[in-house]
Amino acid sequence: MIVRIVLLLFIFNPFLIAKNYISIDGSIKYENLTHFDYVNPNAPKGGILRAYALGTFDSFNQFVVKGTKAEGLELIYDTLTIQSKDEPFSEYGLVACKIETCNNCVIFTINPKARFNDGEPIKPSDVKFSFDILMKYGNPLIKQYYIDVEDVQILNDRQIKFIFSNSDNRELPLILGQLSILPEHFYKDKEFESNPLLIPLGSGPYRIKDFEVGRKITYERIKDYWAINHPTRIGQFNFDEVSYEYYKDDNVALEAFKSKAYDYRLESSAKVWAVGYDGKGKKSGELKQVAFKNSLPSGMQGFFMNTKRDIFSDIRVREALFYAFDFSWSNKNLFFNQYKRTKSFFDNSIFASSGLPSGLELDILKKLNVDSKILDSVFYIPEFNNTQEKRIALLKAQDLLKQAGWKSFNNKLYKDNKPFKFEILLVSKAMERVALPFTENLKILGIDASIRLIDVGSYINRLNHFDYDMIVAVIPQSLFPGNEQRYFWSSQSANTNGSRNYARIESKDIDFLVDNIINAKDKMTQIAYTRALDRILLWGYYVIPHFYSNSFRVAFWDKFEYPAISPLYDFDIFTWWVKEKENKEIEHHQ
Repeated sequence: MIVRIVLLLFIFNPFLIAKNYISIDGSIKYENLTHFDYVNPNAPKGGILRAYALGTFDSFNQFVVKGTKAEGLELIYDTLTIQSKDEPFSEYGLVACKIETCNNCVIFTINPKARFNDGEPIKPSDVKFSFDILMKYGNPLIKQYYIDVEDVQILNDRQIKFIFSNSDNRELPLILGQLSILPEHFYKDKEFESNPLLIPLGSGPYRIKDFEVGRKITYERIKDYWAINHPTRIGQFNFDEVSYEYYKDDNVALEAFKSKAYDYRLESSAKVWAVGYDGKGKKSGELKQVAFKNSLPSGMQGFFMNTKRDIFSDIRVREALFYAFDFSWSNKNLFFNQYKRTKSFFDNSIFASSGLPSGLELDILKKLNVDSKILDSVFYIPEFNNTQEKRIALLKAQDLLKQAGWKSFNNKLYKDNKPFKFEILLVSKAMERVALPFTENLKILGIDASIRLIDVGSYINRLNHFDYDMIVAVIPQSLFPGNEQRYFWSSQSANTNGSRNYARIESKDIDFLVDNIINAKDKMTQIAYTRALDRILLWGYYVIPHFYSNSFRVAFWDKFEYPAISPLYDFDIFTWWVKEKENKEIEHHQ
């Protein structure tokens, strides 16, 4: 049973409140944390976890835009706080042993036991160094997270204070708690942004053991890790080694998994989940498939249109393309009816808009310069139950394209003597199956849409520079929408390389809504502004929504055990452990 203890909200209190935890809404599950419910505190240490990754890597610096980052780098670094995976938004001190908050600041007291992996203590100066260097050289996404930090002050040899320019940003103290701590003494004579294969020094549970650039990276568990018995770490990081082997595409990776080349997969393909694991391993029971239910907002996966391309600048064109994606057919013929149609940017959560706007959401929308249909009409995402419904939808699409000035000649669309032609850029072979029937429907409309499948490195580079017409992308959503919405949708992020504003949206109304989500003074206001944002994004037809599942689908070889309780809001392989029998076999071979 979840115990919820109501605290006085820091946002309304002018005095400092010192705790070893922090929560946005004032509630907390673990007031006296000994370990999280979703771990086994007695899990044995040992064994090897063999994982996989796609594409390649050429960098160990996960904080800058340049380069393709190696998998698993987050294992190297500790943070000031650790987010609970079975609460909406609560964090518990790790490097920080005490957190003091007021209406425009947060003070972190550094745990005197906290150490980097070379034995040097973590100091407030390391925290300030980490913040400063990430603001100077870090990915623009990081900078947008911390945009409301006005000043950083070292108070003494154990305390650091962050002062905010905006006292309404309730999420900011928790975001700062997630800051990865970098060692100032390690980087003082090194160029942070210019040596991508410099093996980093951290304070986390693992360090890099060896690697082959672009092919494989292996991490080893630090046996004398300073936080091995810390309440936020107990029962976790149980593997002695963690390795990631790289494959050029997922089909090759799947076959390698079935031959026991690595140990587990988070499966994203419904078809593969349904039939792709058939074989000797599954028949013998050695290969397991388990779907772990979650309570996460679905976020948005779909065909994102680059609105800076002339061809997608007209909202009527973007709406027309909505009617060419036949979800019902794809779900039945490609996905074994495993998915639900995405109808909101915040599906599976209280933040999703639905029906007609009302109450505070309606009042907010009336302040904006929006089309009256947004206030008076229910947003419609087409689902076709038969060929007649599909035909009607395609006729509507044709009418919209005609209104936008596109004319048909020899079954092809033209405008100003230019054909309606664009490219769908993909990195996943599985998504090609989704895109192909979409392009066939577009062909009926006279649109020539080609598919281009490229390698991961090239894809990331083109993504970072907005070098695409249309892509399949995913925008995840958290249980507490906030600062991240800036780099998803803001006008600033539309022209910031490396941002996730994949549609390159520039809208004063959306900027206004995002600012008010971040600065919402209470839950109901936050919900109303987020629903208004959701509605504006939907009516902008920036994305053709796909589908979602509310389970983590995991295939694994029967060498593991895992806790009886799964976290509500995440899947974490690092709460698993190798069976005792497997560990003994490894020790015998050694």
